[in-house]
Amino acid sequence: MSEARDTYNTIEKPSSEVLYKDRGSKFYGYAFPVTTEQGVKNHLEQLRKQHFNARHWCYAWQLGKSYERYRANDDGEPSNSAGMPIYGQLQSFDLTNVLVVVVRYFGGTKLGVGGLIQAYRQTAQLAIEASKIVERTIDIEFVITFDYPEMNTAMRIIKEEKIQVIEQRLELNCEIQISVRKNDAERVEKIFQNTYKIEIKKVEIDD
Repeated sequence: MSEARDTYNTIEKPSSEVLYKDRGSKFYGYAFPVTTEQGVKNHLEQLRKQHFNARHWCYAWQLGKSYERYRANDDGEPSNSAGMPIYGQLQSFDLTNVLVVVVRYFGGTKLGVGGLIQAYRQTAQLAIEASKIVERTIDIEFVITFDYPEMNTAMRIIKEEKIQVIEQRLELNCEIQISVRKNDAERVEKIFQNTYKIEIKKVEIDD
């Protein structure tokens, strides 16, 4: 049985603006890294101010390190002709924590549903291709606590397992916060649980 996925793909920073044209209509595309729905709203508000004369601000987003939440919005275009083609590109590039917005200026000629699907899909693809895609690991954080005499034991395990230390307080009572890749987390947790006089506790973090 293969291990559960413990990486995800996102973009490093907002894309540059891209432009796609079809029969007079202009489609401006943007991709943004986001982690919350409030972040999505902020970018949409900014684009509505920037393109106040536009006809449509269609978008799709995917959130969560496990790709668990998404939304697609046609913003007045025919059903599934804008938001879902944009979302399809997020899926094609296997991205999460990303918002893609396509702003349309109507050029006077109707494109039909097929033409709209093509335009929104192509603009979304261009926006994503204008971004730097990065792979990140899904990490679990723990706090280990122990008395000073156990310092060498704790540090030896951290070094052997190549564990990332986030912060540490090394006094008579020591506390170290560590970060471990998801697929290694259970094994590392057991190592510390089975180590005399060292306690380990998982840190709950909102995704």
